[in-house]
Amino acid sequence: MYQFPAKLKTISYALIGIGLAALLYGFFAGGADAGHGHGHDNRPWASLLINNFFFLGISLGALFFLAVQYAANVGWSAGILRILEGITSFLPVAGGIMLVIVLASMFHLNHLYHWTAEGIMDPESEHFDSIIHGKKAFLNPLFFILRSVIYIIGWAYAAIVLRKLSLQGDRGTDLTWYNKSIKTSAIFLVFFAVTSSMAAWDWIMSIDTHWFSTLFGWYVFAGIFVSSVTTTALIAIHLKNKGHLPWLNDSHIHDLGKFMFAFSIFWTYLWFSQFMLIWYSNIPEEVTYYMPRFGEFKGLFITMLVMNFIFPLLILMSRDSKRNFGFLSFMGAVMIVGHWLNVYIMVTPGTVGLDWSIGFVEIGTFLGYVGLFIWVVFKRLAAVPLLIQHHPMNKESEHFHI
Repeated sequence: MYQFPAKLKTISYALIGIGLAALLYGFFAGGADAGHGHGHDNRPWASLLINNFFFLGISLGALFFLAVQYAANVGWSAGILRILEGITSFLPVAGGIMLVIVLASMFHLNHLYHWTAEGIMDPESEHFDSIIHGKKAFLNPLFFILRSVIYIIGWAYAAIVLRKLSLQGDRGTDLTWYNKSIKTSAIFLVFFAVTSSMAAWDWIMSIDTHWFSTLFGWYVFAGIFVSSVTTTALIAIHLKNKGHLPWLNDSHIHDLGKFMFAFSIFWTYLWFSQFMLIWYSNIPEEVTYYMPRFGEFKGLFITMLVMNFIFPLLILMSRDSKRNFGFLSFMGAVMIVGHWLNVYIMVTPGTVGLDWSIGFVEIGTFLGYVGLFIWVVFKRLAAVPLLIQHHPMNKESEHFHI
């Protein structure tokens, strides 16, 4: 049985401490400066939203990937299912924090969502906005909170059910648990298809309330799926190097590398499709989204694109690079940072604006989430065997070669 290493546990505690210090600094010391507007005050809240959404996305993407393995009756991945289960264990944690952010926003403890501003939907107010008022049926605090609760409870419940069924696979050869996992996964995938896009609209797209994109849900999905597969590959490589996954071979890692490469291209396709259509039509209410991202945030915007497209294209295209643990680990780290930047660029212009910077608050919060993620995931990995003992596809996975 895998044991959570004391050294890794100490590192996670240290990172969590850095994250808490960064947030406390942002809320108290950083927010104490006079003469700043909502953008400056929003900075710690925006950092919390960016990092929480990013790591929530990783755990949700892992749950989606796990459900696909069952629903499609996949054989090669039987040896990594416990890793995916470990990653999904972060869902309730990130989901709980997301509800805190949502409630704080709806009760005006921050100004992340412009559509919650006082008088914005009141025709008698000087702050009235007719466009935002037209979206009142969907964008109202009660419905917003209710949707968020439904998303998080639904995702967490699916993760818990699949975990319980998986544990039954350690206790006997009866495949009832496996058949139930297939049904549960099929139901979840339908729920996921609707709620993942709606959550992206609510938590991210509604920040820029005037703007909308029919591709946005797909675009966010591609980003979280790439991040989750990359995280899975990094954890698998770490455990393999420590001698804990003897049944895993180069072909398994190669397949994870192929997913990383393929969905990096898919993400880029969606990024370009969304941008190109808006640039070509040049409609004022649409181009306002890209104006600051090609203005004050241009350097970060281009850097993010290079890290998420150019690097994977050049490094992960060949077969050998996807079977080289060193190359894949390096590329995985680059892609994790790149997709974190993607979330940062989606959130920051509409919340922090010209008061943006990537400093102690942002980096410290990211490191804190890394530490919390490591602690939760590896604690879950250490709770049970790293291989589902009576999974019907274990033999096929063990002899998987491409």
